[in-house]
Amino acid sequence: MPRRVGTREERWALKADVVWGNVGLAPAIVMLRAENDTLRRALAGHVLIDQARGMVMVLAPCSSERAWGLLVDISQHCNVKLRDVAAALVATAEGEPLPEQMRRELRRALRRLHTADRA
Repeated sequence: MPRRVGTREERWALKADVVWGNVGLAPAIVMLRAENDTLRRALAGHVLIDQARGMVMVLAPCSSERAWGLLVDISQHCNVKLRDVAAALVATAEGEPLPEQMRRELRRALRRLHTADRA
């Protein structure tokens, strides 16, 4: 099993081993690159979700927590990943149409939100 590299010094030691030809570290390098890619994708997803959350907060208007719940609700009703719902909503700012099913669920979720606020 490849070793985990945590500290800055360990990362530099790993780089030195690779530069000087320690081939046994190749699996560790592959693992670290895969982990790095996963973290990059996760961070990009969080940015999209936060942007969509802000858009919902302006549309509704509502709190950040309620906007989160509304996005989760749309995601569950459409059976689409949350980051994909967020990406579609953010894309509307660039002129892209919101897919019909998401548009319907967004309207329903906003109605439920406003109904709950009145109660």
